[in-house]
Amino acid sequence: MKKQYDYLIVGSGLFGAVFAQQAHAAGKRCLVIDKRPHTGGNIYCQSIDQINVHIYGAHIFHTDNKKIWDYVNSFVEFNRYTNSPVAYYKGKLYNLPFNMNTFNKLWGVITPAEALKEIESQRGKYADIEEPANLEEQALKLCGEDIYQSLIKGYTEKQWGRDAKELPPFIIKRIPFRFTYDNNYFNDRYQGIPIGGYNPLIDALLKGSEVRLNTNYFEDRQIFDNLADTILYTGCIDAFFDYSLGHLEYRSLHFEHEKPDTDNYQGNAVVNYTERDIPYTRIIEHKHFEFGQQPTTIITKEYPASFTTGKEPYYPINDEQNSRLYQQYKTLAAQQPNVFFGGRLAQYAYFDMDDTIEAALQLAEQLIKN
Repeated sequence: MKKQYDYLIVGSGLFGAVFAQQAHAAGKRCLVIDKRPHTGGNIYCQSIDQINVHIYGAHIFHTDNKKIWDYVNSFVEFNRYTNSPVAYYKGKLYNLPFNMNTFNKLWGVITPAEALKEIESQRGKYADIEEPANLEEQALKLCGEDIYQSLIKGYTEKQWGRDAKELPPFIIKRIPFRFTYDNNYFNDRYQGIPIGGYNPLIDALLKGSEVRLNTNYFEDRQIFDNLADTILYTGCIDAFFDYSLGHLEYRSLHFEHEKPDTDNYQGNAVVNYTERDIPYTRIIEHKHFEFGQQPTTIITKEYPASFTTGKEPYYPINDEQNSRLYQQYKTLAAQQPNVFFGGRLAQYAYFDMDDTIEAALQLAEQLIKN
């Protein structure tokens, strides 16, 4: 008997929405469900005082892939926003990523040669560390004392909820230094924010598909499984298998949105707070993503949090134990007939938005066009 839909897509985030767009364009019938009261997953924006607030943290689109850039711009127009965050440490602001402006503020150096000499001098003190035993040793070996203590240590310890000496060294594989006075955080050729926020992009991607919000797949799983020929699942992979092999670990985030009594709170979209005793890792001022001139402003303080049931999972903890457990779940997933897994939660990995889109397009080509 022919089923009501060709595809059931569990999750209306970027991966699910891109897949739905491709499936609908190929004439397929799609049902998209999401347990949240809105579409878009973590890139959802809420309009407050005509400011598009990134409810789940800052999302800045960037890519070197012209195909992906052209794809998203075929649905919405992107602005020219360039990510240039700054870091606050003990009353001073430092440019990120680490570049000549940073080095000048730290040491007073003027030329790239002076900066390189200082960096080499500082990390030379840790040259005898052949195999770093933890993140602290790894970072000191890569950048030396000043940058580590002021701009890395406190921020990283807050982010992961553990002392740097207790964190594995692989978290910091490398530390990029730029010996130019360039504050552009990303190296990618294309960068920007959709004009009007991310909701218009998601709306355009989901056009033509049936969408049901406030709908939890696991509450009526048997019914949903029988509605479609094929399922695309974008939620937590361990939840799909009812945690039969154990729980994968994540870090979570807590956001506090505020309306300060000013029209311009910090003069920049993103300011990181790198001191350990300041509980939040960054403050986002959303109007600056779209060069807003509104008479008010909205800021968001971002607090790292441990992940427990009921909280949103944000960052996978890709240590050896969790990576091994994920591979076991991945093996189970490969054995599921007519079920496919995609996105950061289903693949237990952190993906940039362009990588998410590319992976969704590839899966769609594999399933729909073959």
